[in-house]
Amino acid sequence: MNEIVDKFASLEAEIAQKKGDFSLFALFLREDVPDRWDLMVSASWLGQNKNEAVNYLIEEIKAQLGPQELINLSSIVIVDPHAPQAQALANAFHVEHGRVEVRDSNLFGLQVKHAFIITSKRPEAPVAR
Repeated sequence: MNEIVDKFASLEAEIAQKKGDFSLFALFLREDVPDRWDLMVSASWLGQNKNEAVNYLIEEIKAQLGPQELINLSSIVIVDPHAPQAQALANAFHVEHGRVEVRDSNLFGLQVKHAFIITSKRPEAPVAR
């Protein structure tokens, strides 16, 4: 289990360096899908097109971790950085490029058996021009 978390933590850091910071990057193991992880991500640079964002992340996972790592995922969920659930998570767990382990909790309205929060922080405010 630590191996997959290490791989995704490395992926998060590399993508953040190329594209910009994430406000959320986490792996959730839901109780109803006990053998596959949900990858929850949020970043202002992901934009409004969720399909395009998911496809970008799939390509990065395949390129950096290998196509086999996609099998470990149940889904990739793009979350609006300003969504109340993302803000609540950022208030509860502030971490960047780290690893916070959570067990048996309700996150985003999902009953989560196990989670690793790699990055969770409030999104940066837009710069006034």
